[in-house]
Amino acid sequence: MSTQRGNVSRTRSQKHQNSKSFKNNVHDNTNTIKTLNNKELTSVCARCRDVIVWKIKYKKYKPLTVPRKCTRCQQKSVKEAYHIVCTACVVSHKVCGKCGKEVELVERPKPSVAEQASQNSQFELEVQALSERKRRTLLRYLENSRAISRSEKNYSDNTSSDNSQQKIGCNITKDPTNNTDENLCIKTKFISINELSEPL
Repeated sequence: MSTQRGNVSRTRSQKHQNSKSFKNNVHDNTNTIKTLNNKELTSVCARCRDVIVWKIKYKKYKPLTVPRKCTRCQQKSVKEAYHIVCTACVVSHKVCGKCGKEVELVERPKPSVAEQASQNSQFELEVQALSERKRRTLLRYLENSRAISRSEKNYSDNTSSDNSQQKIGCNITKDPTNNTDENLCIKTKFISINELSEPL
C-alpha cells in the first residue's frame, strides 16, 4: 500500500505468510496449557464459545485469579474467565455466561465434583429412608434403565441410525457417559414414587 493520499487499495497479496499454523503447545508444554486445551466450555452460546476457543488456541486466554462479581445476583461467584454471570444464574435465568443474553446454550453447565458427590450422598440417604417395597421398586427401575442404556449402546454400535430410542417412564440418553439426564429421570421417578406413597 502506498503512502499516497487517498490510495487505500492494494493489488498484491500479503508479503509475509506463515507456512505452518500456530500451535500453542509447541514451546510451552506446561500443565496450564494442557488444562486449557482439554477445557470443556459450558454455559455459553455458540458465538461466545468460538471467542473463548480462539483465545485458548492463540494463547490469549487469561484465567481468573480471584472470583468476580456476577451481574445478576451481585455475588462474587463467577469463577470462569470472561464470564459475567455465575453458573447458578445461568441455570435459573437461562442466559449465556459470557454475553448475558437469552440465547440457546451450546452445552448445559455440568455440576462440579463436590456438587455431584453431595447429590449422590443426598440421594443415598433418601433411598435408605424409603421402605423396603419402595426401595425395591426404585432398584428395579435403576436396573431396567441401565439395561436399556446398554442395549441402546449395542444397537447404536451395530447400526448407524439415531432415530430409535426406547422409553421406560422417560427418555434415557444414548451416551452412557452422560448421566445427567439419567439422574434427572431417576430422581423424577423417585419423586413420583414418594408422591404415590403419600396417604390420601
